[in-house]
Parts: sequence; C-alpha cells; structure tokens
Amino acid sequence: MRIIITNSSNEPIYEQIIKQIKTMIIRGELKEGQVLPSIRGLAKDLQVSVITTKRAYDELEKEGFIYVVPGKGSYVAAQNREDIREQKLRIVEDKLSEIVTLSKMLGISYEDVIDILKILFEEE
Repeated sequence: MRIIITNSSNEPIYEQIIKQIKTMIIRGELKEGQVLPSIRGLAKDLQVSVITTKRAYDELEKEGFIYVVPGKGSYVAAQNREDIREQKLRIVEDKLSEIVTLSKMLGISYEDVIDILKILFEEE
C-alpha cells in the first residue's frame, strides 16, 4: 500500500491518509478482507506519529471502510456496490465543480469545457 504524504498541504496528515486509503478501497486496489499495515508500521513507513495513523484508522472504521479485529489487525470492510458508485460519482462531481468554477473565472464557455472533456475522455 503506497501512501504519499505532503507536508506542504493545508490538509492534515491524518486526512491525507484517510483520503488515500478510501480511494484505494473505492478503486478496488484494496480488496474486502485485505489486511492493512499495522498502525505502528504505517506510522513508521510514513514517518508520522502513531497518534496520526490511529486517528486515520479510527475515522476509516467509523465510516465503515475498515474493521478492526483486536489483536489481529485492521482489515478492509465489505463495501456496498451502490455506496461505492455513489462515492465515485461524488469524487467526480467535486472535481467537476472545481473545473466549472475555474472555467467561469477564466471566461471559458460551457461548450469549450465540454469539448475539452470529450477530447480528454477519448484519449484515455
């Protein structure tokens, strides 16, 4: 599991961890039942406080992305396919909202944005 922490980000480190693990689960890179690194192990790998990784894991558990088996570790929880689809759509919606705001600020028309989107979609 590869997590990249950016110290220059305004986003707290624990939120960066949460966001990246959620993304890996939503994309299917982390599968149901897969064991996650230990809290201490992840803290050591990322060179952050154990408290930071514990907070991230606690939030992920509270949100239903992972579950903890005492003495055994943390595992990826089963995800409802409809919930995953909704989360994926929400991620795209958030990014597109940023694009709409930026486009309006720069005076780029709706039609130009759609054309750009079509071109980019076809390239992938």
